Amino acid sequence: MNQDYIKPDNWSVIEEGFDAERVKSSESLFSIGNGAMGQRANFEETYTGETFQGSYIAGIYYPDKTKVGWWKNGYPEYFAKVLNAPNWIGIDIEINGETLDLNTIKVRNFRRELNMQQGWYNRSFEATLQNGTEISVNVNRFLCMELDQAGVINYEITPLNQDAKITYKPYIDAGVHNEDANWEEKFWEPLDVKHSGNEAFVTARTFKTHFTATTFMQNDILKNGSSLNIKPENVSTDKEKVQFEYTVDVAKGDVASIHKIGGYTVSMNHNDTYAAAQSVIQKALQKGYEQLFDDQIKAWAKIWDMSDITIDGDVKAQQGIRFNIFQLNQTYSGKDSRLNIGPKGFTGEKYGGSTYWDTEAYCIPFYMATKDQQVARNLLTYRYNQLDKAIENAQKLGFKNGAALYPMVTMNGEECHNEWEITFEEIHRNGAIAFAIFNYNRFTGDYSYIPEKGLEVLIGIARFWQQRANFSADKNKYVILGVTGPNEYENNVNNNFYTNYIAKWCIDYTLEQIAKVASEYASDYNRIAQKTNITDTELQSWKKVADQMYFPFSEQYNVYLQQDGFLDKELVRVADLDRSQRPINQKWSWDRILRSPYIKQADVLQGFYFFEDHFTKEELRRNFEFYESFTVHESSLSPCVHSIQAAVLDKMDMAYTFYLRTSRLDLDDYNKEVEEGCHITSMAGTWMSIVEGFGGMRVKENALHFAPKIPKQWEGYSFKINFRNQILKVAVHQNETKFSIDGDKELTVYVNGNAVLVEPNSLVTV
Repeated sequence: MNQDYIKPDNWSVIEEGFDAERVKSSESLFSIGNGAMGQRANFEETYTGETFQGSYIAGIYYPDKTKVGWWKNGYPEYFAKVLNAPNWIGIDIEINGETLDLNTIKVRNFRRELNMQQGWYNRSFEATLQNGTEISVNVNRFLCMELDQAGVINYEITPLNQDAKITYKPYIDAGVHNEDANWEEKFWEPLDVKHSGNEAFVTARTFKTHFTATTFMQNDILKNGSSLNIKPENVSTDKEKVQFEYTVDVAKGDVASIHKIGGYTVSMNHNDTYAAAQSVIQKALQKGYEQLFDDQIKAWAKIWDMSDITIDGDVKAQQGIRFNIFQLNQTYSGKDSRLNIGPKGFTGEKYGGSTYWDTEAYCIPFYMATKDQQVARNLLTYRYNQLDKAIENAQKLGFKNGAALYPMVTMNGEECHNEWEITFEEIHRNGAIAFAIFNYNRFTGDYSYIPEKGLEVLIGIARFWQQRANFSADKNKYVILGVTGPNEYENNVNNNFYTNYIAKWCIDYTLEQIAKVASEYASDYNRIAQKTNITDTELQSWKKVADQMYFPFSEQYNVYLQQDGFLDKELVRVADLDRSQRPINQKWSWDRILRSPYIKQADVLQGFYFFEDHFTKEELRRNFEFYESFTVHESSLSPCVHSIQAAVLDKMDMAYTFYLRTSRLDLDDYNKEVEEGCHITSMAGTWMSIVEGFGGMRVKENALHFAPKIPKQWEGYSFKINFRNQILKVAVHQNETKFSIDGDKELTVYVNGNAVLVEPNSLVTV
């Protein structure tokens, strides 16, 4: 483990002691969000040390122009940035004329806490300023889950050794930069600045995309908990910033505080963002700080009631899973089908774009099982709404007849990833989108999505695969050349097993759904057939490709080969690689990585995870033992798949190690990069590690199946599953598993293949 400063706790992330070297990492770990916006844990007050200022609004982006040579026809036109939004949290502070700055003063008893159970972030410390004044500071911050355009700050200062003149200077500022911007480039054009009484508004618009956002604040100054009902004594403005100034004389031991309400209203949701901002402020004021805080606690209690996983006897494991679940619920609420789940969520800017295949492969199972099925349906609808763009993306690359290639990274359906080997070669992402449709139907039983929307997506994807494959006379099989599989430490390879396998599956599945919709949903079929112009001749050409797809295989090792030529590599296992060479992505050239046998994340094994029923347990064992030995797990998406499969194979020590790695990837900063933001999408894999790995949950023939196992380090664990509108609770202990159900209907589940009837208001022990 690379860092261990985070205190183990069942419900909170806690840091004690101030260390400037940890500031940026903590800004990521203590981030808060509410699905509509998010905020890194930046200090409200002035901080002259190293920091990564970050505030983000869901769905707001900037299409940064991609510059590339003429020979790369079809190259993406832009690389989308997740935009740093105007700063709403800022509160400059002066105490007896000196600026409060943790980089220049003596700090003691520094503590911060992210309370995941109730959804708030607190920071407290004592300090001695250069002018000799000693103070105690306590700051509470949360982003309202209910009133999701607003955030609230309560900033309290207590003079400890003398009376003090405290000046609060709250501000909102659209003059922000992105961490990864070139030449201090700005992305917001200021439009208007307004203020009245204790309220201020800065309206700005993004260049190019022309998203308009009004950033707002309202301030209330209090002494010993009572409002002073004062107006700012000074107001300074320019074209992109408003700052108020309030001065309070505070006796030693008394408490001066500012309640600041702030946030954003955006043109995605409002025609008049200024009027909307005024409305949000009024709603917040009507409730008041205490009520808003109480609403926050209740909202999170409701979320946790369904999505919590308990672990007994292992605090670090418990903290890890709750941190992951908390961040997922902060990032995506499921309310808006225009939004998706970015790889860094609201914690950073890395990777650009808002949507990867991570959503379909890793996130949808979590949201299906812990939310109403409409949330997962919204995620599928997001891709349906971008089908025209996916067809356009494929056309740019020379594909025709409605073939669809979904982008590797996108904001609006257009490809916005600027690495050639990813953009054009990592085409397996198409398969994950089709698999998500299958997975949704398998889990929810809601077939209606397929005739309504899903079949059109499947047809576009099947057309792509049929056109992308070509017949090899040498092999007498269809092959897929020049691809990158999930293992990004191999580029431009031929016949990646996972890609070929999911291509075949996509075609077969689409043909099945066409037949089903044609026989059972005639009007939908006629509409789709007319729109897509599918013919029997075309379908036969698809089937030919699927039936004759090539899969590389090694007779020597009795495993599927990751791709042609994998055995030409020098097969030195990870266990025999000098530790000083790890992580290889920080120590080796890209050329050396590509020539090595080392695997970034599950590739062949990703196929075995998706299509577990297609292979025997012995086949899984052979392929797992072979490939895991070459896997360096330098992708956040890798440990969860390996944890699930290790559990299937009864390799429980390995399963536990992988679980701990995926659940504490950010808390312990395994990849030494958490200061850039947290790995949000892989966090859903942590949930899968417990529910599908240790719990053994599967859906087979419209029923839930379990094969419960438990690491020896745990006394027990429990989780809930929302399965077809029935809430099932599963509690696993060392020698038994208990099932109970919320509701008034019985449910039959299968445990290790045996039927178990779970009835309302009863506990069944197996």
